[in-house]
Amino acid sequence: MGIGRNSVTFVPLVIVLYFITLHSCTSIEIIRDPETLISSGGVFKLGFFSPGNSSNRYIGILYNKIPQQTVVWVANRANPVSDSSGVLMIDNDGNLAIVDGKRRNMWTSNVTGIAYNTTVELLDSGNLVLQEMNSSGRIVWESFKYPSHTLLPTMKIGVNPKLGEKLKLTSWKSNSDPSIGDFSLELDSVSIPQVITWNGSKRHWRTGPWNNQIFIGVPDMYSVYLDGFSLIRDVEQKGSIYITYNYVDTSSSESFVLDPEGTLIDELWDEVEKEWVQRWLGPRKECDIYGTCGPFGVCNILNSPICSCLKGFEPKSIKEWNMGIWSGGCARRTELQCGRNNTNNEKEKEDGFLKLQKMKVPDFANWVSASDIKDCQEECVKNCSCIAHSFPSGIGCMLWSEDLLDIQKFSKAGVDLYIRVAHTEIDKRKDARLIIIITVLLGVFSISFFGCLLWRWMTQKGEKKIKYNGSLHIDRVDVTSIAYPDPHKLGENPDLPIFSIEKLAIATHNFNAANKLGEGGFGSVYKGKFPDGQEIAVKRLSKSSGQGSKEFKNEVVVISKLQHRNLVRLVGCCIEGEEKMLIYEYMPNKSLDTFLFDPTKRALLDWTTRFQIIKGICRGILYLHRDSRLRVIHRDLKASNILLDEELNPKISDFGMARIFGGNELQSNTTRVVGTYGYMSPEYAMQGIFSEKSDVFSLGVLLLEIVSGKRNSSFYRQEQSSTLLGHAWRLWNENNVQALIDPGLSESFFQEEMLRCIHLGLLCVQEFAKDRPTVLILLSMLTSETSHIPTPKQPAFAGKQTYSDSEISVRSQGECSINNASITAIQGR
Repeated sequence: MGIGRNSVTFVPLVIVLYFITLHSCTSIEIIRDPETLISSGGVFKLGFFSPGNSSNRYIGILYNKIPQQTVVWVANRANPVSDSSGVLMIDNDGNLAIVDGKRRNMWTSNVTGIAYNTTVELLDSGNLVLQEMNSSGRIVWESFKYPSHTLLPTMKIGVNPKLGEKLKLTSWKSNSDPSIGDFSLELDSVSIPQVITWNGSKRHWRTGPWNNQIFIGVPDMYSVYLDGFSLIRDVEQKGSIYITYNYVDTSSSESFVLDPEGTLIDELWDEVEKEWVQRWLGPRKECDIYGTCGPFGVCNILNSPICSCLKGFEPKSIKEWNMGIWSGGCARRTELQCGRNNTNNEKEKEDGFLKLQKMKVPDFANWVSASDIKDCQEECVKNCSCIAHSFPSGIGCMLWSEDLLDIQKFSKAGVDLYIRVAHTEIDKRKDARLIIIITVLLGVFSISFFGCLLWRWMTQKGEKKIKYNGSLHIDRVDVTSIAYPDPHKLGENPDLPIFSIEKLAIATHNFNAANKLGEGGFGSVYKGKFPDGQEIAVKRLSKSSGQGSKEFKNEVVVISKLQHRNLVRLVGCCIEGEEKMLIYEYMPNKSLDTFLFDPTKRALLDWTTRFQIIKGICRGILYLHRDSRLRVIHRDLKASNILLDEELNPKISDFGMARIFGGNELQSNTTRVVGTYGYMSPEYAMQGIFSEKSDVFSLGVLLLEIVSGKRNSSFYRQEQSSTLLGHAWRLWNENNVQALIDPGLSESFFQEEMLRCIHLGLLCVQEFAKDRPTVLILLSMLTSETSHIPTPKQPAFAGKQTYSDSEISVRSQGECSINNASITAIQGR
């Protein structure tokens, strides 16, 4: 690399500095705005930049090869240069310094007692180092010791009491102002190490204790970060402790960023899509915010309301609790016996412990030496101030003697927590357990008895339990055995497991109504469970449904060839007689519409969750359109076809209407229009023309529904707008688009993000396909605040009446005219 106006390499700089005697009290200019200093491998660059819409100039370290301006460290956070006259130099005392055009000092490394012969180098790790030019090459200052808002590989967060060193991340004030904001992130090493995000002097979020592999209060770390983080203790410097992260895949760019709202975001650069992808973030949900449910309260994001008291406790203020004000927490219902002057009768009734599973343990734990869980409980029992204990693997015995704060119930991961309660609470549980056992035994006996009678009766009548048309032999084998289909029937896909109908009948209790998850245009969906414990969802097509063999075969062929985290996984299928079934992975939270359009459940979808759902859907569609081995147009994107897993991650489903495109095809047309009214693009609904932009239109409708919490079909003739699109367009023209936001979304600091989603939603539903963005461009605008977003044109159907799914369901083989466009068939669901 040569020296240019905009690029300065380290090697020539060393040569220049080496031959100049710095003891002569002269200053050496390193770079002048807009020049840059580039690391030897070209990974990072050091230079002046302006953040967001600001005109101020700052010296920062940025990724060099990533097209989006991504800053990882800032020097003069508090004192920007107001114009482009700034210079970074090595001052006459050997320090780094930034001066403006008037030679005013805006920032300095401010190291005392260093030799004057110093030089500067930007490493490929992103660390800027100032070191002596003598034989020792001692580093006298480095940027990694003064973190900004970003944690890079090999950087440390922690403390060194001997050196008076405290390394922590500090957020920017805003995306346009890198001065120190409200939030900071540091390693808490008072007892058991954990990472804490602070909002000023208040705790905002914490990771839970370190178990020598992960932080146990972050469930996602079990599957994502097992090989990355490490804790460093310096034995020589007593009390020195740091957390660091070394990325397994060194070829990718990844960093942890503390944003202005206090969210720690793990971002991974996608070289194919040329965008930053959020791998993980925290806090993610309302339950992650520190102390949401107050002392002795437990938070569960899947419950409504999300807060409840620990067993044996009750709300301190019933009135506040019922109003959703949970910060006051809970109080013990029955006083503990330990430490009291008890009567002889009371002494016989000792306190006990209730076991809570899959928990985020409370804050302020004390570690004590114990060999196992039994030994740990004994340590707690002999200390009347001990109110809870836990013995996680890798940590050992933890005891609590203060109010139990920031407890959370997880759906996966977590540890066992034992809460000390009065003997009366234990007795209540024993009584309840006895009643349950007796009830279950009576139930099992009754079912077995009547089941035997029914079986005997059916055997005598010579009838089968399940009837099918035609001659059919059912092979009674273990449910895990797999047969393979005729390749001509399933698009030559012999790798897909085929299950017998008997196996599925057993798994779903003979398609019992109690197992029914829902009903759609093509049949019913049932929950099932195989003997090995695997839970499934069985889509059983109705014989009278519009989905015939062609659509069934299409769905099997398409989805069996697709693998993506945001697409539902096909487990297998079943074809016997007239029966056609698809077996999918089971999604415990059903579909997006069951949350989004339910007044109670909608509250569980905070904005962070909704935004993650939006991005997940977009990534799934991008995979279908551009990245999969097939190019697929879904053609039936809607809220009921977006399934949610236990962590509310979105999975696109229902590929019966999907079409596979050739490599060079841009659009296609059909004489058989299928889809759902309100989600179909105008060119598809009226002319049968479909393309990637047809899915983009449906995606735009989904965006507006997710932000507003309203169905597109929930507006009626008596209202000013007949559709959600028309309503959004009217508010846009009235410069009142914020009125579209769901009133239940109270996170005002995310409003800019919500408004951007509405803006993008309107771009997606424009009348003409050529005006709509591709999903790739949509994702870029969705995740980048600096992207220019064009002004939307009037949406399709903005002033026209649409109907709800229940109002119209049309199938016709004759000529049909809709808005003067002649097509052979319209199928609405």
